[in-house]
Amino acid sequence: MTTVRVEVQPRLYEVHIESGLLRRAGEILRPLLPATNKLFVITVPAVRRKWAKRLTESLAEAGFDAKLIEMPEGERFKRLATVEDLAEKLVKLGAERTSAVVAFGGGVAGDVGGFLASMFMRGIDVVQIPTTVLAQLDASIGGKTGVNLKAGKNLIGAFHQPLAVLIDPEVLSTLPEREYRAGLYEALKCGVIGNPGLFAIFEKEQEKIENRDPATVEFLITESVKLKAHVVSVDEKENGLRRILNFGHTVGHALEAETHYKHLLHGEAVAWGMVAASRIAAMVGTLDDGAASRITEATLGLARLPKLEVRGQNIVRRLQADKKTKNGKVHFVLPVEIGKVDIVNNVPTDVVLAAVNEIRRLSRT
Repeated sequence: MTTVRVEVQPRLYEVHIESGLLRRAGEILRPLLPATNKLFVITVPAVRRKWAKRLTESLAEAGFDAKLIEMPEGERFKRLATVEDLAEKLVKLGAERTSAVVAFGGGVAGDVGGFLASMFMRGIDVVQIPTTVLAQLDASIGGKTGVNLKAGKNLIGAFHQPLAVLIDPEVLSTLPEREYRAGLYEALKCGVIGNPGLFAIFEKEQEKIENRDPATVEFLITESVKLKAHVVSVDEKENGLRRILNFGHTVGHALEAETHYKHLLHGEAVAWGMVAASRIAAMVGTLDDGAASRITEATLGLARLPKLEVRGQNIVRRLQADKKTKNGKVHFVLPVEIGKVDIVNNVPTDVVLAAVNEIRRLSRT
């Protein structure tokens, strides 16, 4: 088992990565939760059907009374109404201040479950057990929780670090192909922002990645987790270094909101956002054309991304509501080279429009 430490204050926690780890979940959590037997597992129907029995049996063997609570699946249910509904169910099921939430699912279940735990009785423990590539290598780590508004993504939320993160790559075996590939874009992002060796795997081992080679997939997850753990340990609340994790997310979040969270999976939106950011970097002169092309080719080489039917002006307006916009200036994370990025806030509007038009064109080829 690989263990990665996330050294945030006042309590560090560990990310455990191992194939088959669900069978040991109770064994790992028992020492971390000595004061309670009550766990509330927030999950979605597909995950419950395929993997909940394995998890609940492990928790029961460790002496936990674990109750499953289902939430609707999909980004459009990442709303305050869902959090309220789940909180009412916690009360009816007898949740106490010493109870803990287990967020068992993809990024939406993790964000909603974590936010629920941050608010319920002014804060109870949460354990993240992610079941998608995206959640395993990114969303479950770092303590970001929250929900969406109609105006934009993740505009209401809180930092609430988990007690632990348990990653079992085996659960990815039942993940639909589109979900699997969408999650890989976040690993590719980690390569661009800080790990050239990880980026090179996407260029050299495309066949192994496509075929879900277990060793290759576990390597991608582990390297991505290590990078994110380092960044979060240095900058928990996104005041500095952590902002580099937003590479691809500025335009990506705007695309998600503009398409009403129905057309693009999060990873797909980030993928188009990474291509747009690379084109912006090339146009403003921070990145050479060769590196920009490599990033674009590696991104588009993973899968055929959904076609974009958006207007550039609408995306620019969406950017003004993004959390990364400060004093009216949109902040972009732009690559300087593969493995290094910078944050800029002086990108001309016509350059952004040109980049959005370019990704629209690419989506039609």
